[in-house]
Order: sequence, then structure tokens, then C-alpha cells
Amino acid sequence: MKQFLVAALMVVTALSSVRANLGDGSDRIDDVYGSLDQRQLRDDGTVSVLYHKDRYLYLVIFVNDRSVSESYSHINGTDLSEKEIAKFLKLNAAGGTWIPANTSKEQRFKRSDGRVEATYGSSTGRRALTVREVGRRSDQ
Repeated sequence: MKQFLVAALMVVTALSSVRANLGDGSDRIDDVYGSLDQRQLRDDGTVSVLYHKDRYLYLVIFVNDRSVSESYSHINGTDLSEKEIAKFLKLNAAGGTWIPANTSKEQRFKRSDGRVEATYGSSTGRRALTVREVGRRSDQ
């Protein structure tokens, strides 16, 4: 029984160390999202950071060293699959569920707690899934 508990703890620890999501600090996101391609201090005091890992680009907006907006896209510019969109939404569910709120131009989702929204559409010429805290736009 002790061996099972140790093995289960190792699996949980390993899984939690390979994911990052909205609300995490920059150190955790730096560790998980791979190579830092660009960091920019923006006029409003936020910091945008572009990461590249495997076949994805991650654009993260930080306020006070905490992620408030994250955009996920393919490095080659192709569309994310429904499975990939579901994966990124699940990473940012935080115990809630995602409710579709689609419009004719883009896919939209709202988290059941009302604190986070997501949009899959064109962002700076690239189709991306953007997950952000409600009340904060990713282009701020």
C-alpha cells in the first residue's frame, strides 16, 4: 500500500509540474512553457512574454508577476483542433466548467464561475485561443 501511495504521489507531482495556466506566476510559466522568444514591457505596466515550446506559441500577459491572459496558437499558423482547444480550456477550468457562447465570427466560452472567458479567433493575424480574466482584455 505504501508503494502505491508513493507512486501515486510521484505521478501527481509530475503531472502538476508539466502544466501552467492562468493565474500562475512567471517563474512557473517560464519553467513550463519553454523557450522565451520575446519579453516586452507595455505602456500600461503589464508585461507580455512570448514562449515557444514544441509546436505551440504561448503569449502570456502578466500583471504583478501573475498571468492574466494567455493565448495559444500553432507555431506554423495552422488552426488549433477542437481537441487542442478542449485541452487548453481544461487546463484553465480551475474547478469550473466551460460554457460555449459562440458568435458568427469566433468561438467564445465563459467559465461557469464568471471570472474567466476564452475566445478562439484571429489575433494579430494568427488564429489563437485566448483565455483571460473577465474585465481584462488581452490587448491592454
